[in-house]
Amino acid sequence: MLFNQLVKNGGDTHRSTILGSAFIAVLLSLLFSLPALAHQQKEGLTTVLFNPRTGNIEIMHRIYMHDAEHAVKELFSKKADILKDPDTQRLFAEYVAKNFGLYNELDHPFQLKKVGHEVEGRFFWIYQETEKPAEIGTIKVRHDVLRDLWPSQNNLINFEGKGKIKSLNFSDNISLLEVHF
Repeated sequence: MLFNQLVKNGGDTHRSTILGSAFIAVLLSLLFSLPALAHQQKEGLTTVLFNPRTGNIEIMHRIYMHDAEHAVKELFSKKADILKDPDTQRLFAEYVAKNFGLYNELDHPFQLKKVGHEVEGRFFWIYQETEKPAEIGTIKVRHDVLRDLWPSQNNLINFEGKGKIKSLNFSDNISLLEVHF
């Protein structure tokens, strides 16, 4: 009887140990896979700001440096270095500008001017601007940045400075969306 109790108690302890070990193993595997998942997130963020001070529409594209580093190697050269090479930075900024467009209700493109670009921490920023038309009802947007390289690339655009923030999300095969003001 004492032996049966010891086996029973030992069995519960053994089961608890196995469950605890399994929980720790799952937790550790999640922790170690997070960096890998972070590297696989193909996401860009663009802010379109209606700036009342300048009267312009300002566009700020934020691309993860990790994605930009991989992209320039596929787009330009295996030796391309977006961190240190100003020419690679310029080429990538031009690529972004070429793959983004704003259009009015009649499908006429806004004349976007490249203002600049910079490396800031984990991000590569590209800046554009255009004059704000007197009246804006609808803006159509094309945002194909990095989607030619990675079909799973997701590009989010936030429109700010004209009432409530409005957002568009480019994913899957979406190539043109519109926002109404």
